[in-house]
Amino acid sequence: MAVMVDVGGKPDSLRTAVAQATVRLGERAFGLLREGALKKGDALCTARLAGISAAKMTPHLIPLCHPVPLHRVDVSLDLDPARLAVVVTATCGAHGKTGVEMEALVAASMAALALYDMCKAVSHDIVLEDIRLVSKTGGQRGDFHRPGNVP
Repeated sequence: MAVMVDVGGKPDSLRTAVAQATVRLGERAFGLLREGALKKGDALCTARLAGISAAKMTPHLIPLCHPVPLHRVDVSLDLDPARLAVVVTATCGAHGKTGVEMEALVAASMAALALYDMCKAVSHDIVLEDIRLVSKTGGQRGDFHRPGNVP
């Protein structure tokens, strides 16, 4: 049996979460992305918007996830030429009874998927990897910061 956890008795607190995903593109797709020459247009802008939209839709995508009144969603996409990759970082914030880890993870994941969609005409050898929670603050269990990551 699956149930939605009752958070009604929990106090409101400031919650933040940062999640990341990496998209390895390969030489040709990375070059076209960097030059802004992909046929579908501005892949970085499209991926950013997809991530922001997805964070707001999290309770519709994750069945037992509470709706959270997000007051902040930022999605950045940083080019990593050494790995021919894009590192997606999603940051979410809210003041409420439950955390925003899922919103940040969904935002990073969806931005990565949108980037795949924007680049797939060039190559299908694109790898989405290393989707992870980097940090979270607030809540009863306290803060979490993944060792080796600086959000």
